[in-house]
Amino acid sequence: MEYVVKLTNQSQGRDRVFRTTQYACALCSYLLRSSSNRKKLVAKLKSLERHMSTGRKLFRLGNTLHSIDAAKRTVRITDPVLCLSLTAANLSRACYFVCDNLLWLQNVGLVRGVDKERWGLHASRCYFFSLIMNLIRDSYVIGQLMVQRARDKEFQREMDARLSESAEVAEAVVPQLDALVFILLKIVKSNPAVALDALKNICDLFIPMDRLGIYQSNAGVVGFCGLMSSVIGIVTLVQPNLKIKP
Repeated sequence: MEYVVKLTNQSQGRDRVFRTTQYACALCSYLLRSSSNRKKLVAKLKSLERHMSTGRKLFRLGNTLHSIDAAKRTVRITDPVLCLSLTAANLSRACYFVCDNLLWLQNVGLVRGVDKERWGLHASRCYFFSLIMNLIRDSYVIGQLMVQRARDKEFQREMDARLSESAEVAEAVVPQLDALVFILLKIVKSNPAVALDALKNICDLFIPMDRLGIYQSNAGVVGFCGLMSSVIGIVTLVQPNLKIKP
């Protein structure tokens, strides 16, 4: 109950609840699309999905300023890769929210003459670029952790013991590849925040890729990936220690 109260007391938390509901409805309506006796249920799910999407746009009205403020903080990071990737991600996200807010104003009738298709594509492009920058950050952090772990003498002894215990496997598999997978698994296990952020960004990537025609999937894949990333977002919100920093 404490986690539910903490989640719903934040606008970001409510947005993620709405997002989870939106993509859960999208996935369910896709799975039930071929059932002739579930047509009314599918129609209700699609209607709920649209309402959740509209509600989320209202919650995101102030997010442009939040993203710009985040960019001001990340531009001070001394590491050049993290500085560039995070600042670019935040600025792209700010542009995405500008497009998103404009589409919301069009939907509620406060602005007219907006080309929804054009601005929707602009929003998807900004969202896609932001995710790519975040994935570059994740890859860089994972790479740094892998190098640190590989240089650790205790870990080297553990790796040597692993190969010596399974000599037949070591001969059949490329030792460098086996070592790389072993290190990667250790990194994921000891740094769940990085792994969760990378998984979330990969799942989110399918949404703009489908919209932009980069990789055509279907509503089921988009719904599942959106649901997965939304659940991860809720987990990192209620458990701040699982949120990647910076």
